[in-house]
Amino acid sequence: MLTESYFTSISGPPLANNTAIAKDVGIYEQTLHPSHSTTNTFKKSSTPRNCLAVSDTHVFAAQEGKSTVHVYSRAKGNQEALVTFPERISSAVLLDDVLILGSQEGRLIVWEICTGRQVTTPACHVQAITCIATTPYHLITGSDDSNLHVWSVSRLLGLDSTIEHELQETLSNHRAAITSLAVSQSVNPDTNICVSASKDKSCIIWNYQHGIALRTLLFPSAPLCLCLDPCARAIYVSSDDGSLYAIELFGEKALLGPQSSEHSSTAVQVSSAFGAIPPEVGPASCMALNYDGTILLSGHPQGQILRWDLSSRADSTELASLNASVTNIVFVSPLPSPRTTRPVTVVKPFLGSRSYDFTSQLESDMVEDTRFGKMLTSNGFPNDILEQAILSLQEPAGDGAGDQELRKENEELWEIINEQRALQKKTLQRYVEAKSTQA
Repeated sequence: MLTESYFTSISGPPLANNTAIAKDVGIYEQTLHPSHSTTNTFKKSSTPRNCLAVSDTHVFAAQEGKSTVHVYSRAKGNQEALVTFPERISSAVLLDDVLILGSQEGRLIVWEICTGRQVTTPACHVQAITCIATTPYHLITGSDDSNLHVWSVSRLLGLDSTIEHELQETLSNHRAAITSLAVSQSVNPDTNICVSASKDKSCIIWNYQHGIALRTLLFPSAPLCLCLDPCARAIYVSSDDGSLYAIELFGEKALLGPQSSEHSSTAVQVSSAFGAIPPEVGPASCMALNYDGTILLSGHPQGQILRWDLSSRADSTELASLNASVTNIVFVSPLPSPRTTRPVTVVKPFLGSRSYDFTSQLESDMVEDTRFGKMLTSNGFPNDILEQAILSLQEPAGDGAGDQELRKENEELWEIINEQRALQKKTLQRYVEAKSTQA
């Protein structure tokens, strides 16, 4: 059965003397489907908002008000390393085997966990980087200085140290600190969007590659966190007054695309909330959608994790109470993409210039799998076998060895027949000449 799990982190001291909850636990690995349970815990961590990143093998947690990142091994269930950086960390995100950190001084710190290579940008923001969103090709940072910056991942990871780390775009329509950021995974320059939330009580939908604001959403109170539907069909926003909003982007009144009846410069007032968070748990400080976008989880300052069923829009149900402020919820994909390498241990960052060794574990053989091996591991007939069979039916039938022998025999028989016909013709001609001579 397919299982779906997620990680949650907490920050701050325990809210009550609850003996049922293990002490010193800062990060929880929990299963959502088929039944909710806690499968693993990681101790001695206090992780602020937007500072938790999870890979297939490790958990990375930046610490509250510090310049350290705790690295935990998922397989062993313990802390593998403690990594110290030159500046306090305010946000973190993982892109394949690269950990990207935002600092309180407005810099980006890029750490390749398989080589130890570290890249640090100049102070691109004048205040702390509060949130980071990534795609395979771009990186978007949001800051307390109200600006968003768009970076090229290839330029950040370039090996040429003489190339300056320049911004691709700057998005500066907000008037207050950025609180949350989400981006779609589309790579088309015309359809990729990102959504930013700000303390100026607005959310802006951007075409971040072109630097264009597509739509501005206005709320009664400041949005604290948001998440984007996996197919970029809707935005879910939590505000500081305890309201939960769902904004359809391509519904009956489309906000984007050719079906939108209003100009993109027209601001949209969002007033009707689809859910109200119970006052005793406090407004949601973090949210996350599951793999298919049908369930929304929200974490709260009083330690509760609430589940919202988006198909029925029913009232929330409490999944867990962690006895401390919940700061991050990160889902793990139940269908991860296949990879050729797997980082078993991390290589601590190194600032000097040197040659780097790539340390990782191979997930497959170096030799390409044989045709027979592919047939054994595939469900049904492999696609390449079916394609070859279809092509063979479309091509004209080739001449086999038996056809060539028959053709050769036919040619020999025709030679004999032609010789007999020539002899018969010559005999008949002599008979006619002899008959005419006697007459």
